[in-house]
Amino acid sequence: MDTYRAFLAVIISFVILLGYQYFFVGFGPKEQPVGTAEVSGEQQPIQTASQPAAQPSVVAPAPAVQAPAQQVVVNPDARDIQVETDLFTAVVSENGGVLKSMRLKNYREENGADSPGMDLVNSDDTKGFPLNFSWGSAVPQGLYFKSETGTVEFREGKGNLTMVADAGNGLKVVRTYTFLKDSYLVGLNVAVQNMSEQPLQGTPQIYQVNTPFSKTGSPADRFLFRGPSSYINGELNEIKAKDLEDGPQTLQGAIEWAGYGGNYFIRAIVPLENAATSYSMEGTEDLTRTMLAGSLDTLQPGTEKTYQYQILYGPKKVTMLRDAGYNLERSVNFGWFDVIARPTLWLLNFFYSYVGNYGIAIILVTCMFKALFWPITQKGMKSMRNMQKLQPKMVKIKEKYKDDPTKMNQEVMGLYKTYKVNPLGGCLPMVLQIPVFFALYKVLLQSIELRHAPFMLWINDLSAPDRLWIGIDIPYLGGIPVLTLMMGASMWLQQKMTPTTADPAQAKILQFLPVIFTFMFLNFASGLVLYWFINNLLSILQQQLINRDVKVKPAKA
Repeated sequence: MDTYRAFLAVIISFVILLGYQYFFVGFGPKEQPVGTAEVSGEQQPIQTASQPAAQPSVVAPAPAVQAPAQQVVVNPDARDIQVETDLFTAVVSENGGVLKSMRLKNYREENGADSPGMDLVNSDDTKGFPLNFSWGSAVPQGLYFKSETGTVEFREGKGNLTMVADAGNGLKVVRTYTFLKDSYLVGLNVAVQNMSEQPLQGTPQIYQVNTPFSKTGSPADRFLFRGPSSYINGELNEIKAKDLEDGPQTLQGAIEWAGYGGNYFIRAIVPLENAATSYSMEGTEDLTRTMLAGSLDTLQPGTEKTYQYQILYGPKKVTMLRDAGYNLERSVNFGWFDVIARPTLWLLNFFYSYVGNYGIAIILVTCMFKALFWPITQKGMKSMRNMQKLQPKMVKIKEKYKDDPTKMNQEVMGLYKTYKVNPLGGCLPMVLQIPVFFALYKVLLQSIELRHAPFMLWINDLSAPDRLWIGIDIPYLGGIPVLTLMMGASMWLQQKMTPTTADPAQAKILQFLPVIFTFMFLNFASGLVLYWFINNLLSILQQQLINRDVKVKPAKA
């Protein structure tokens, strides 16, 4: 039975670290909307509005999610207009008025000085481009939006790009982009003007075409969320792109923002003044199309309706998203441990503001947490040490009363009472630290601050596994995982120093734990391995101090 329990301990340890990545990422806010939001997973048209029979000259809404590239006829006169800000370079096409590129200046595609800036559009002519707008079938996607200037001039940090299209049926559409020099937020106003002599109806719809942010990802990416996300009725909704393979889904309610998110970046649209009431999506992991749709509107002759949006294609950096407003910071989802993770992230950035190195900041955060839990850890370690010293006495009791379990338990409990030993004292500190560990785990795994952040020596990316390249391609590994091996060695040393009540058979089994953990950590982000390594070193120091001081004495009568 004891050997069985030891095997079980190994398995549980393995499941906690590896299984957590798969299951806990989906915990926290539900992937389906809650409250009054309505969800439909059926194969149905994306349009939500119907055509009233009483209105004359009614234009019916478009029937379904449309692939813009299949319907757009490229105008040979259409130009690509480049917009330069301090944070990105954007390219807006006169063909459809769409966004063809959004290349960030502060984030690279790969970790290399010659790598280009991260392009958050990441699409092409065959897939189509985001921010197409339609107003039912009266204003289809892909109109030729002519810009009068073809350039954007910034005055006092703000520049506008106005584009006009003629729908050919009495409707004129004016798109106005507003760019800020120092913000990822881009304003988009779409004015639909009825120049005809009869009432017309249509539903405002703005589309996104989404492909994965990066063609090459880290091994941990398969455990992290990627797909349509939205904030509706005060709740975060995340739907994995692969789930859409079963059919389109539509969410309805009070939409604060909707878009497509990955681990580090987001493409979000904020509909202002009830410009959208439903969010629809379909596609696969490789190509996901989404649409924000509003209510059916009627335009009388000579009138117009303006639909206002805020567009944010940028990094999922909590401080920036919070400053942008609209609850966009909720797109950074730490799940159940959000209440601990967000202060931890703030603390990480606080230390970084002084030391200028996220590796050192991780070390300081680890030391701070260790100091916080030092008293209860100290008490738990002492309890385990005392338990080990009582082991010979417990063996004698079990041998003496092996045929009388009741008496054996009474004597064992009396032994605990005499020497003031709590058999659960060693477990409590670990239980209390589990939420903090998982919160820090989420922070180190998801924070864009660690993406391509160097530490020292061979560790030039704290979000990637550590590898020391020696000029020889090692099978499976590529390079030598020096930090991971050091972490495994520190865990082995800590285990050697930690008191245990296990019998020799159990002890041999538990000796494999450092080996198992080392293999599990091979592809973990080096920032997380660094945290675990430093935590092990501090635990070794603490255990050394306890081993030197602990003496078990009977309690005074």
